[in-house]
Amino acid sequence: MTGPQEPAAADGGRLRAGHADREQVIATLKAAFVQGMLAKDEFDLRVGRAFASRTYAELAAVTADLSVGPAAAQPPQPVPARGEARIPRPGRVLTVATMLYAAAWPVAFALPVRGPEHESAAGLGLVFWSSIAYLIVLLFAGAQLLADRQDKRSGRQPPGRPALGGG
Repeated sequence: MTGPQEPAAADGGRLRAGHADREQVIATLKAAFVQGMLAKDEFDLRVGRAFASRTYAELAAVTADLSVGPAAAQPPQPVPARGEARIPRPGRVLTVATMLYAAAWPVAFALPVRGPEHESAAGLGLVFWSSIAYLIVLLFAGAQLLADRQDKRSGRQPPGRPALGGG
């Protein structure tokens, strides 16, 4: 493994390790656990030791007996911006919303009318509120579809979806 071991050898392991160094060692431990090189209790113990490590030498000791290749680690997935809500499958959401909206119209016309010259207040209310709800769904899901399309064109993998050919 590279990273924490190189500075440990160069300075006798007295250099202080940073948070990113500990995270790198924990990623190596995760890969070893997934490959079956560590049992769950040993994995937990080593993760605790990695968090408690203050120097590169201590970190190097946590993974010294492991030979986890770099292919075992998965590339980081893009993370949506903080506060960016994602619709899991915007196409399906739009399909269901359209079906429900289309079903609201016949129901609105089937509702009873109070008199021969009065319009159905319940029917008008149903059409009005279902139209508002449908427009909101169209805005959010349509924006999500456009954002996913833009990400696909730019070559970036949309967040929350597995990369092609990966794990």
